[in-house]
Amino acid sequence: AKIIEIAKRLSLQAAKGGAGGEKLCEKHQEALKLFCEEDQTPICLVCRESQAHRVHAVVPIEEAAEEHKEKFQAHVQILKDRKEKLLGLKTAEEGKSL
Repeated sequence: AKIIEIAKRLSLQAAKGGAGGEKLCEKHQEALKLFCEEDQTPICLVCRESQAHRVHAVVPIEEAAEEHKEKFQAHVQILKDRKEKLLGLKTAEEGKSL
């Protein structure tokens, strides 16, 4: 659920950024180029140096998006595998009942 929330947030951020445009920090009107791992939120370079994020782990936003995309895809694959297994069990049970 957390990964889906992050993916949605990143998708919404990309959509709001427009075609090639970057979303700006509401506080500093700077481009959101970093992602705070602890707060799970995009931040600007000025926010990075603030007390709120200074000690937090921060990565480039593109890197964070790719990492979360990979995690999301891994979870989707797990769910697909479970679905296939359940469909197989369902088919087997239907065969038994016939």
